[in-house]
Amino acid sequence: CNTGYVRIYKEEAQVLPINATPLISVIVPVYNAEDYLRYCVDSILQQSYTNLEVILVDDGAKDSSPAICDEYATQDSRVTVIHQENGGIAKAQNTGLDAAHGEYIAFSDNDDILDRRNIEYLLHALQNTGADMSKARWRQFGVSQLGEVSKEAETGAQAPGKITVFEHPLAAYQTVFCKSLRLLGSKLGRNTEARYFNEANWCRLYRRELWDGLRFPEGHYAQDIRMAGPLYARMGKVADIDCVLYYWLQEPDSVTHSKRTAAFWHDNVLSAAENFQFTLEQGITPCRNYFGLTASVRDEGKGLKALGSEELHDSDWQNHLDDVATMRALISKLSIGERLKCAVLATIRSCENVVYDNRIHSMK
Repeated sequence: CNTGYVRIYKEEAQVLPINATPLISVIVPVYNAEDYLRYCVDSILQQSYTNLEVILVDDGAKDSSPAICDEYATQDSRVTVIHQENGGIAKAQNTGLDAAHGEYIAFSDNDDILDRRNIEYLLHALQNTGADMSKARWRQFGVSQLGEVSKEAETGAQAPGKITVFEHPLAAYQTVFCKSLRLLGSKLGRNTEARYFNEANWCRLYRRELWDGLRFPEGHYAQDIRMAGPLYARMGKVADIDCVLYYWLQEPDSVTHSKRTAAFWHDNVLSAAENFQFTLEQGITPCRNYFGLTASVRDEGKGLKALGSEELHDSDWQNHLDDVATMRALISKLSIGERLKCAVLATIRSCENVVYDNRIHSMK
């Protein structure tokens, strides 16, 4: 198929064969999430698919989260709790991967909510398509909607009307990321939205062997961006389900929305640059990483100027100069046509982000 995907239509929910009940490991890094953790864990334990191993990794939380985790372990034998000193989300995810026994791997953030049919539908898509990873759609919500979303998730989504299988996921990740173009593609019957996914690890189900010898780089803010290239390059096929199976809490104090330091900006640049180079080596134009790299360098420069001198070190400005040089060196490796394509997509995405940021920050 010259569009890069095939369509598989499902008119009604299909029941998994009785013997198709593999163990699935769900990994949840936990850190200072006492206000939301129960919503998350309850949504996992209430899944319609029940053969689960739920690994709660307490990453040195300072609130009551560790006690909440232990409480769940005493109530449900499927829950395993691992307590460790704070090392960041990458270390917590790696701890979960090292402890996992399941044939399939799933992740969840500790403040998000899974639809009741999440695991069931994602597993069905993997088993019936032979894909390496299955994914579904997600929806963002504000703190004030916790109760409402939790009840909606408990009801369970209707069976997906369509499963789309596509190849070359790294190429899709790098090229299908502008919302307006995805909408246009779908209007033209190209089912473009199905080929979109980001660096997040939630709302996916992975075959365990994808993670053999692969772990998140620790000590970074943008560990998911650094992982994207090596992980997606391992995949032959991805299956997309056209229904919402995950609810993503927009919490104003999260790292994504609140962390703004010289180290944060510099790490974002290095992460985008690393994935940019990796993607080039795979023979793929790194359009998404072009946007991420140029935007991160720009944010770094503006951010450093806005910070007071007492918050900066001489090395911060030197890092920025080095980052600018790295960006220019990487872009010089692109052909004129590739640069034009990347620049056009980056401009579109930048405009979209203005609208996106306003909408997200207005969520309560």
